[in-house]
Amino acid sequence: MVMVKEKACRNCRMVVMDETTCPNCGGTTFTTFWRGYVVIVDPEKSEIANRMGIQRKGKFALRLSR
Repeated sequence: MVMVKEKACRNCRMVVMDETTCPNCGGTTFTTFWRGYVVIVDPEKSEIANRMGIQRKGKFALRLSR
């Protein structure tokens, strides 16, 4: 059994599993070193999404390392 680690896009911080291209921004650089996350359900009404500049539903890392 192979464990796939979640990774975060270095460009927009969207957390994905095994994609090679970010579905949010099209970025191709990812990191597995991230801490904390926020799940955005309604980006139009979310103050957190507004402050983070997120315009799409999804799971986003709060802090990236390395």
